[in-house]
Amino acid sequence: QVQLVESGGGLVQAGGSLRLSCTASGMPADINAMSWYRQALGKEREWVAYSFSNGNTMYVDSVKGRFTISRDNAKNILFLQMNNLKPEDTGRYYCKANLRPDTTMGIAGGDYWGQGTQVTISS
Repeated sequence: QVQLVESGGGLVQAGGSLRLSCTASGMPADINAMSWYRQALGKEREWVAYSFSNGNTMYVDSVKGRFTISRDNAKNILFLQMNNLKPEDTGRYYCKANLRPDTTMGIAGGDYWGQGTQVTISS
């Protein structure tokens, strides 16, 4: 069973840093992409950063130059290093895995989500 567990959120002042982690278990060998999303109160969930299986990364414009997505493939952990945080970065941050089907493991392809970790930035 695929499980994603986020950690590392908290309350920090503007200009500070946080490092989010997403520990994955039950993962198949074929992963299309891992990503971070966030959802502010009263707003829709938006993508923040992607890490593709070919090593490419992608960031939403609002976090470019401040956030870095990375993976420890050996430990199945996805990270999001967040620097120079702003109040508008406040929200619940979710880890997502986009997986290919794996019949051996009984895993259906598609998106799998964690429960999220809260990030609050004070001005």
